[in-house]
Amino acid sequence: MAEQIPDTPEMQPLTRIQILIAMGVTAVVLLVVSKVWLHFSAVPLLSVRFSVQSLLQGIGLGVGISIASSIVYRIWGEYRRSADQYLTLVLKPLLFPDILWLGLLPGLSEELLFRGVMLPEFGLDFFGVLLSSLCFGVLHMSNLKQWSYVVWASIVGVALGMSAVWTGNLLVPIVAHVLTNLTSGMIWKFSDRT
Repeated sequence: MAEQIPDTPEMQPLTRIQILIAMGVTAVVLLVVSKVWLHFSAVPLLSVRFSVQSLLQGIGLGVGISIASSIVYRIWGEYRRSADQYLTLVLKPLLFPDILWLGLLPGLSEELLFRGVMLPEFGLDFFGVLLSSLCFGVLHMSNLKQWSYVVWASIVGVALGMSAVWTGNLLVPIVAHVLTNLTSGMIWKFSDRT
């Protein structure tokens, strides 16, 4: 009888330092892309205005996305396998304080590019939200088997994009994104999957 080879990620596991460096470099690259894009664009950056209402809207959206992600994780087997594979690669080597960086760096840099720069450029309408969300989803693809993770990231991108359009404030999706990353990162990291 032939031995079954387990389904393993295509990428080799990274060390904690490699992941932290990759997060930092990715954040810097996204910030540079945003800055260069703004330099050549006639469309201004979506504004960031602090208010208690915007903060609460972001928290509410982040909690909603976290709950929805948990439900999708439980009921969609393909997504669960894809998420576990991706998150094992990214989260397993990290320590508790690193989860804070996981929330902040992508939450800030990705929102700046996808909702702050790209969304106004493509249009503050459903077409712009959809196009920027698809780009956001593709950013989350580590290999071709990750299609379900890309689909879910694109759906989350639509929610974040619509919040930016409805409020006209980039703070809302930033808070939601950071909170979602922190929540899902901590839940996944400190569950029995690691």
